[in-house]
Amino acid sequence: MLARILDLPVFLLFVMMACAAMYVPAIHALTLEAFHIARSFFYSATLGLILCALIGIAMSGRPSHHNALEHLLALFAVFSILPIVLAVPFYEAVQTTSFVNAYFEMVSSLTTTGATLFPDPDRLHPSLHLWRGIVAWSGGLLMWIAAAAILAPLNLGGFEVTTSAEPGQGGLRRYDMRAASPGQRLIRATKSLFPIYVILTVALWFCLILTGETPLSSSMHAMATLSTSGISAVGGIQESTVGVASEFLIFVFLLFALSRLTFSTDTIRGNTRGLHEDAEFRIGLILVLGVPFLLFIRHWLGAFEVDEEENLLLALKALWGGMFTVLSFLTTTGFVSSEWDAAQGWSGLSTPGMILMGLALMGGGVATTAGGVKLLRVFTLYLNGLREMQKLIHPSSVSGKGAGNRRIRRQGAYTAWIFFMLFALSLAFVTLALTAFGASFSDALVMSVAALSTTGPLLNAAGAEPILLTDLPVAAKLCFAAATVLGRLETLAIIALMTPELWRR
Repeated sequence: MLARILDLPVFLLFVMMACAAMYVPAIHALTLEAFHIARSFFYSATLGLILCALIGIAMSGRPSHHNALEHLLALFAVFSILPIVLAVPFYEAVQTTSFVNAYFEMVSSLTTTGATLFPDPDRLHPSLHLWRGIVAWSGGLLMWIAAAAILAPLNLGGFEVTTSAEPGQGGLRRYDMRAASPGQRLIRATKSLFPIYVILTVALWFCLILTGETPLSSSMHAMATLSTSGISAVGGIQESTVGVASEFLIFVFLLFALSRLTFSTDTIRGNTRGLHEDAEFRIGLILVLGVPFLLFIRHWLGAFEVDEEENLLLALKALWGGMFTVLSFLTTTGFVSSEWDAAQGWSGLSTPGMILMGLALMGGGVATTAGGVKLLRVFTLYLNGLREMQKLIHPSSVSGKGAGNRRIRRQGAYTAWIFFMLFALSLAFVTLALTAFGASFSDALVMSVAALSTTGPLLNAAGAEPILLTDLPVAAKLCFAAATVLGRLETLAIIALMTPELWRR
């Protein structure tokens, strides 16, 4: 029975899991006596599972072809078509919004972007907030699993710059494309990563409850932290009454988005000994400590005056607010510290939007839930630039990778530069498209960065005034949603879908 289920199309398996997840908000709404919301999710889940069962029975006798194309198409369909299924109970439960808005909300959640058309948290019922959090949490888990089961064997998602993409290294891949069916390969990755993901989420949830947060708020923040979605039921972590205590716990768990070595070694090649030798984790810590320090010392460089009695307290608040916010946007989570205002006042930067946008564009680690360009690609380009400057001084010199850089392939800088240019072209194209739909250039630029880096909270933090997506026309909303899918899957994966080799059986 299980073998037959695993032989079904991968997309159908994801639809079945999505329908099963709808029972959670249905039960939650039932306990709160929100019967209409409970019925919306219960009926959608039941009808969805019945439909999936009928489709599965109809397709059970057909031969299946499992190749690279099916993997990429399934992943693309999950982020573009599956939100239609997820939006049905949400649309029926809200009642005061359009289906396009519900679809946008689910795309934003599933891609862990976190941009919302409901800026007022009170407009949505707690069960609907819970559903947004579950969808985003599931999207983060999907990226963990897809990195090992789908992207790594195809050398996509950042793996194109690692040594696993070198010729002759195919035998080292744990998840070989022909070794098992897609369902079996996904099950294998799920067995190793799902318990870790759940344990980390539950541990953070329990710790946040101990700090004084409500069960719903703590669960939302825990799921948003592990999935780097930044989705909150109260309008953000800065609105929490607990403050620094919960921020410190979230800060610790956000470190898992800096490098996959923090939670798994299933896609790591070479002789990397630990985090102290991992390039992504090191460069992430340098940014988390370096950027707040520059903002901190700008107080004296700019000669800003502060009451001497409050100097120490304000300094500590400013330093912490900078560290937490920098790590949050570097991992494309988008939580803003409750002390971020103190950091802004201390540094004298009223709207440091360019800094936050730059951090979000840089992104977190390869094969994590973070978006952006990825730290490994940035580090690869840095090494190439450093090497080029060395050649200017010593043209005949010969340089090796070094013990700490064995994850990077020989042509890593070339492939990283190709991705960076494709990312820049995508950013320009999405910006022009949004301006064509009526957005101003500055707003369109912020929205493009937020979508392609999957950092929705940038809409509220990057500019002088928050950008309200509800004011956009339908075409602009769909363009933003398409950009979030592009940012989640990355341009190279979309281009790989168009190559003729992948369409040959």
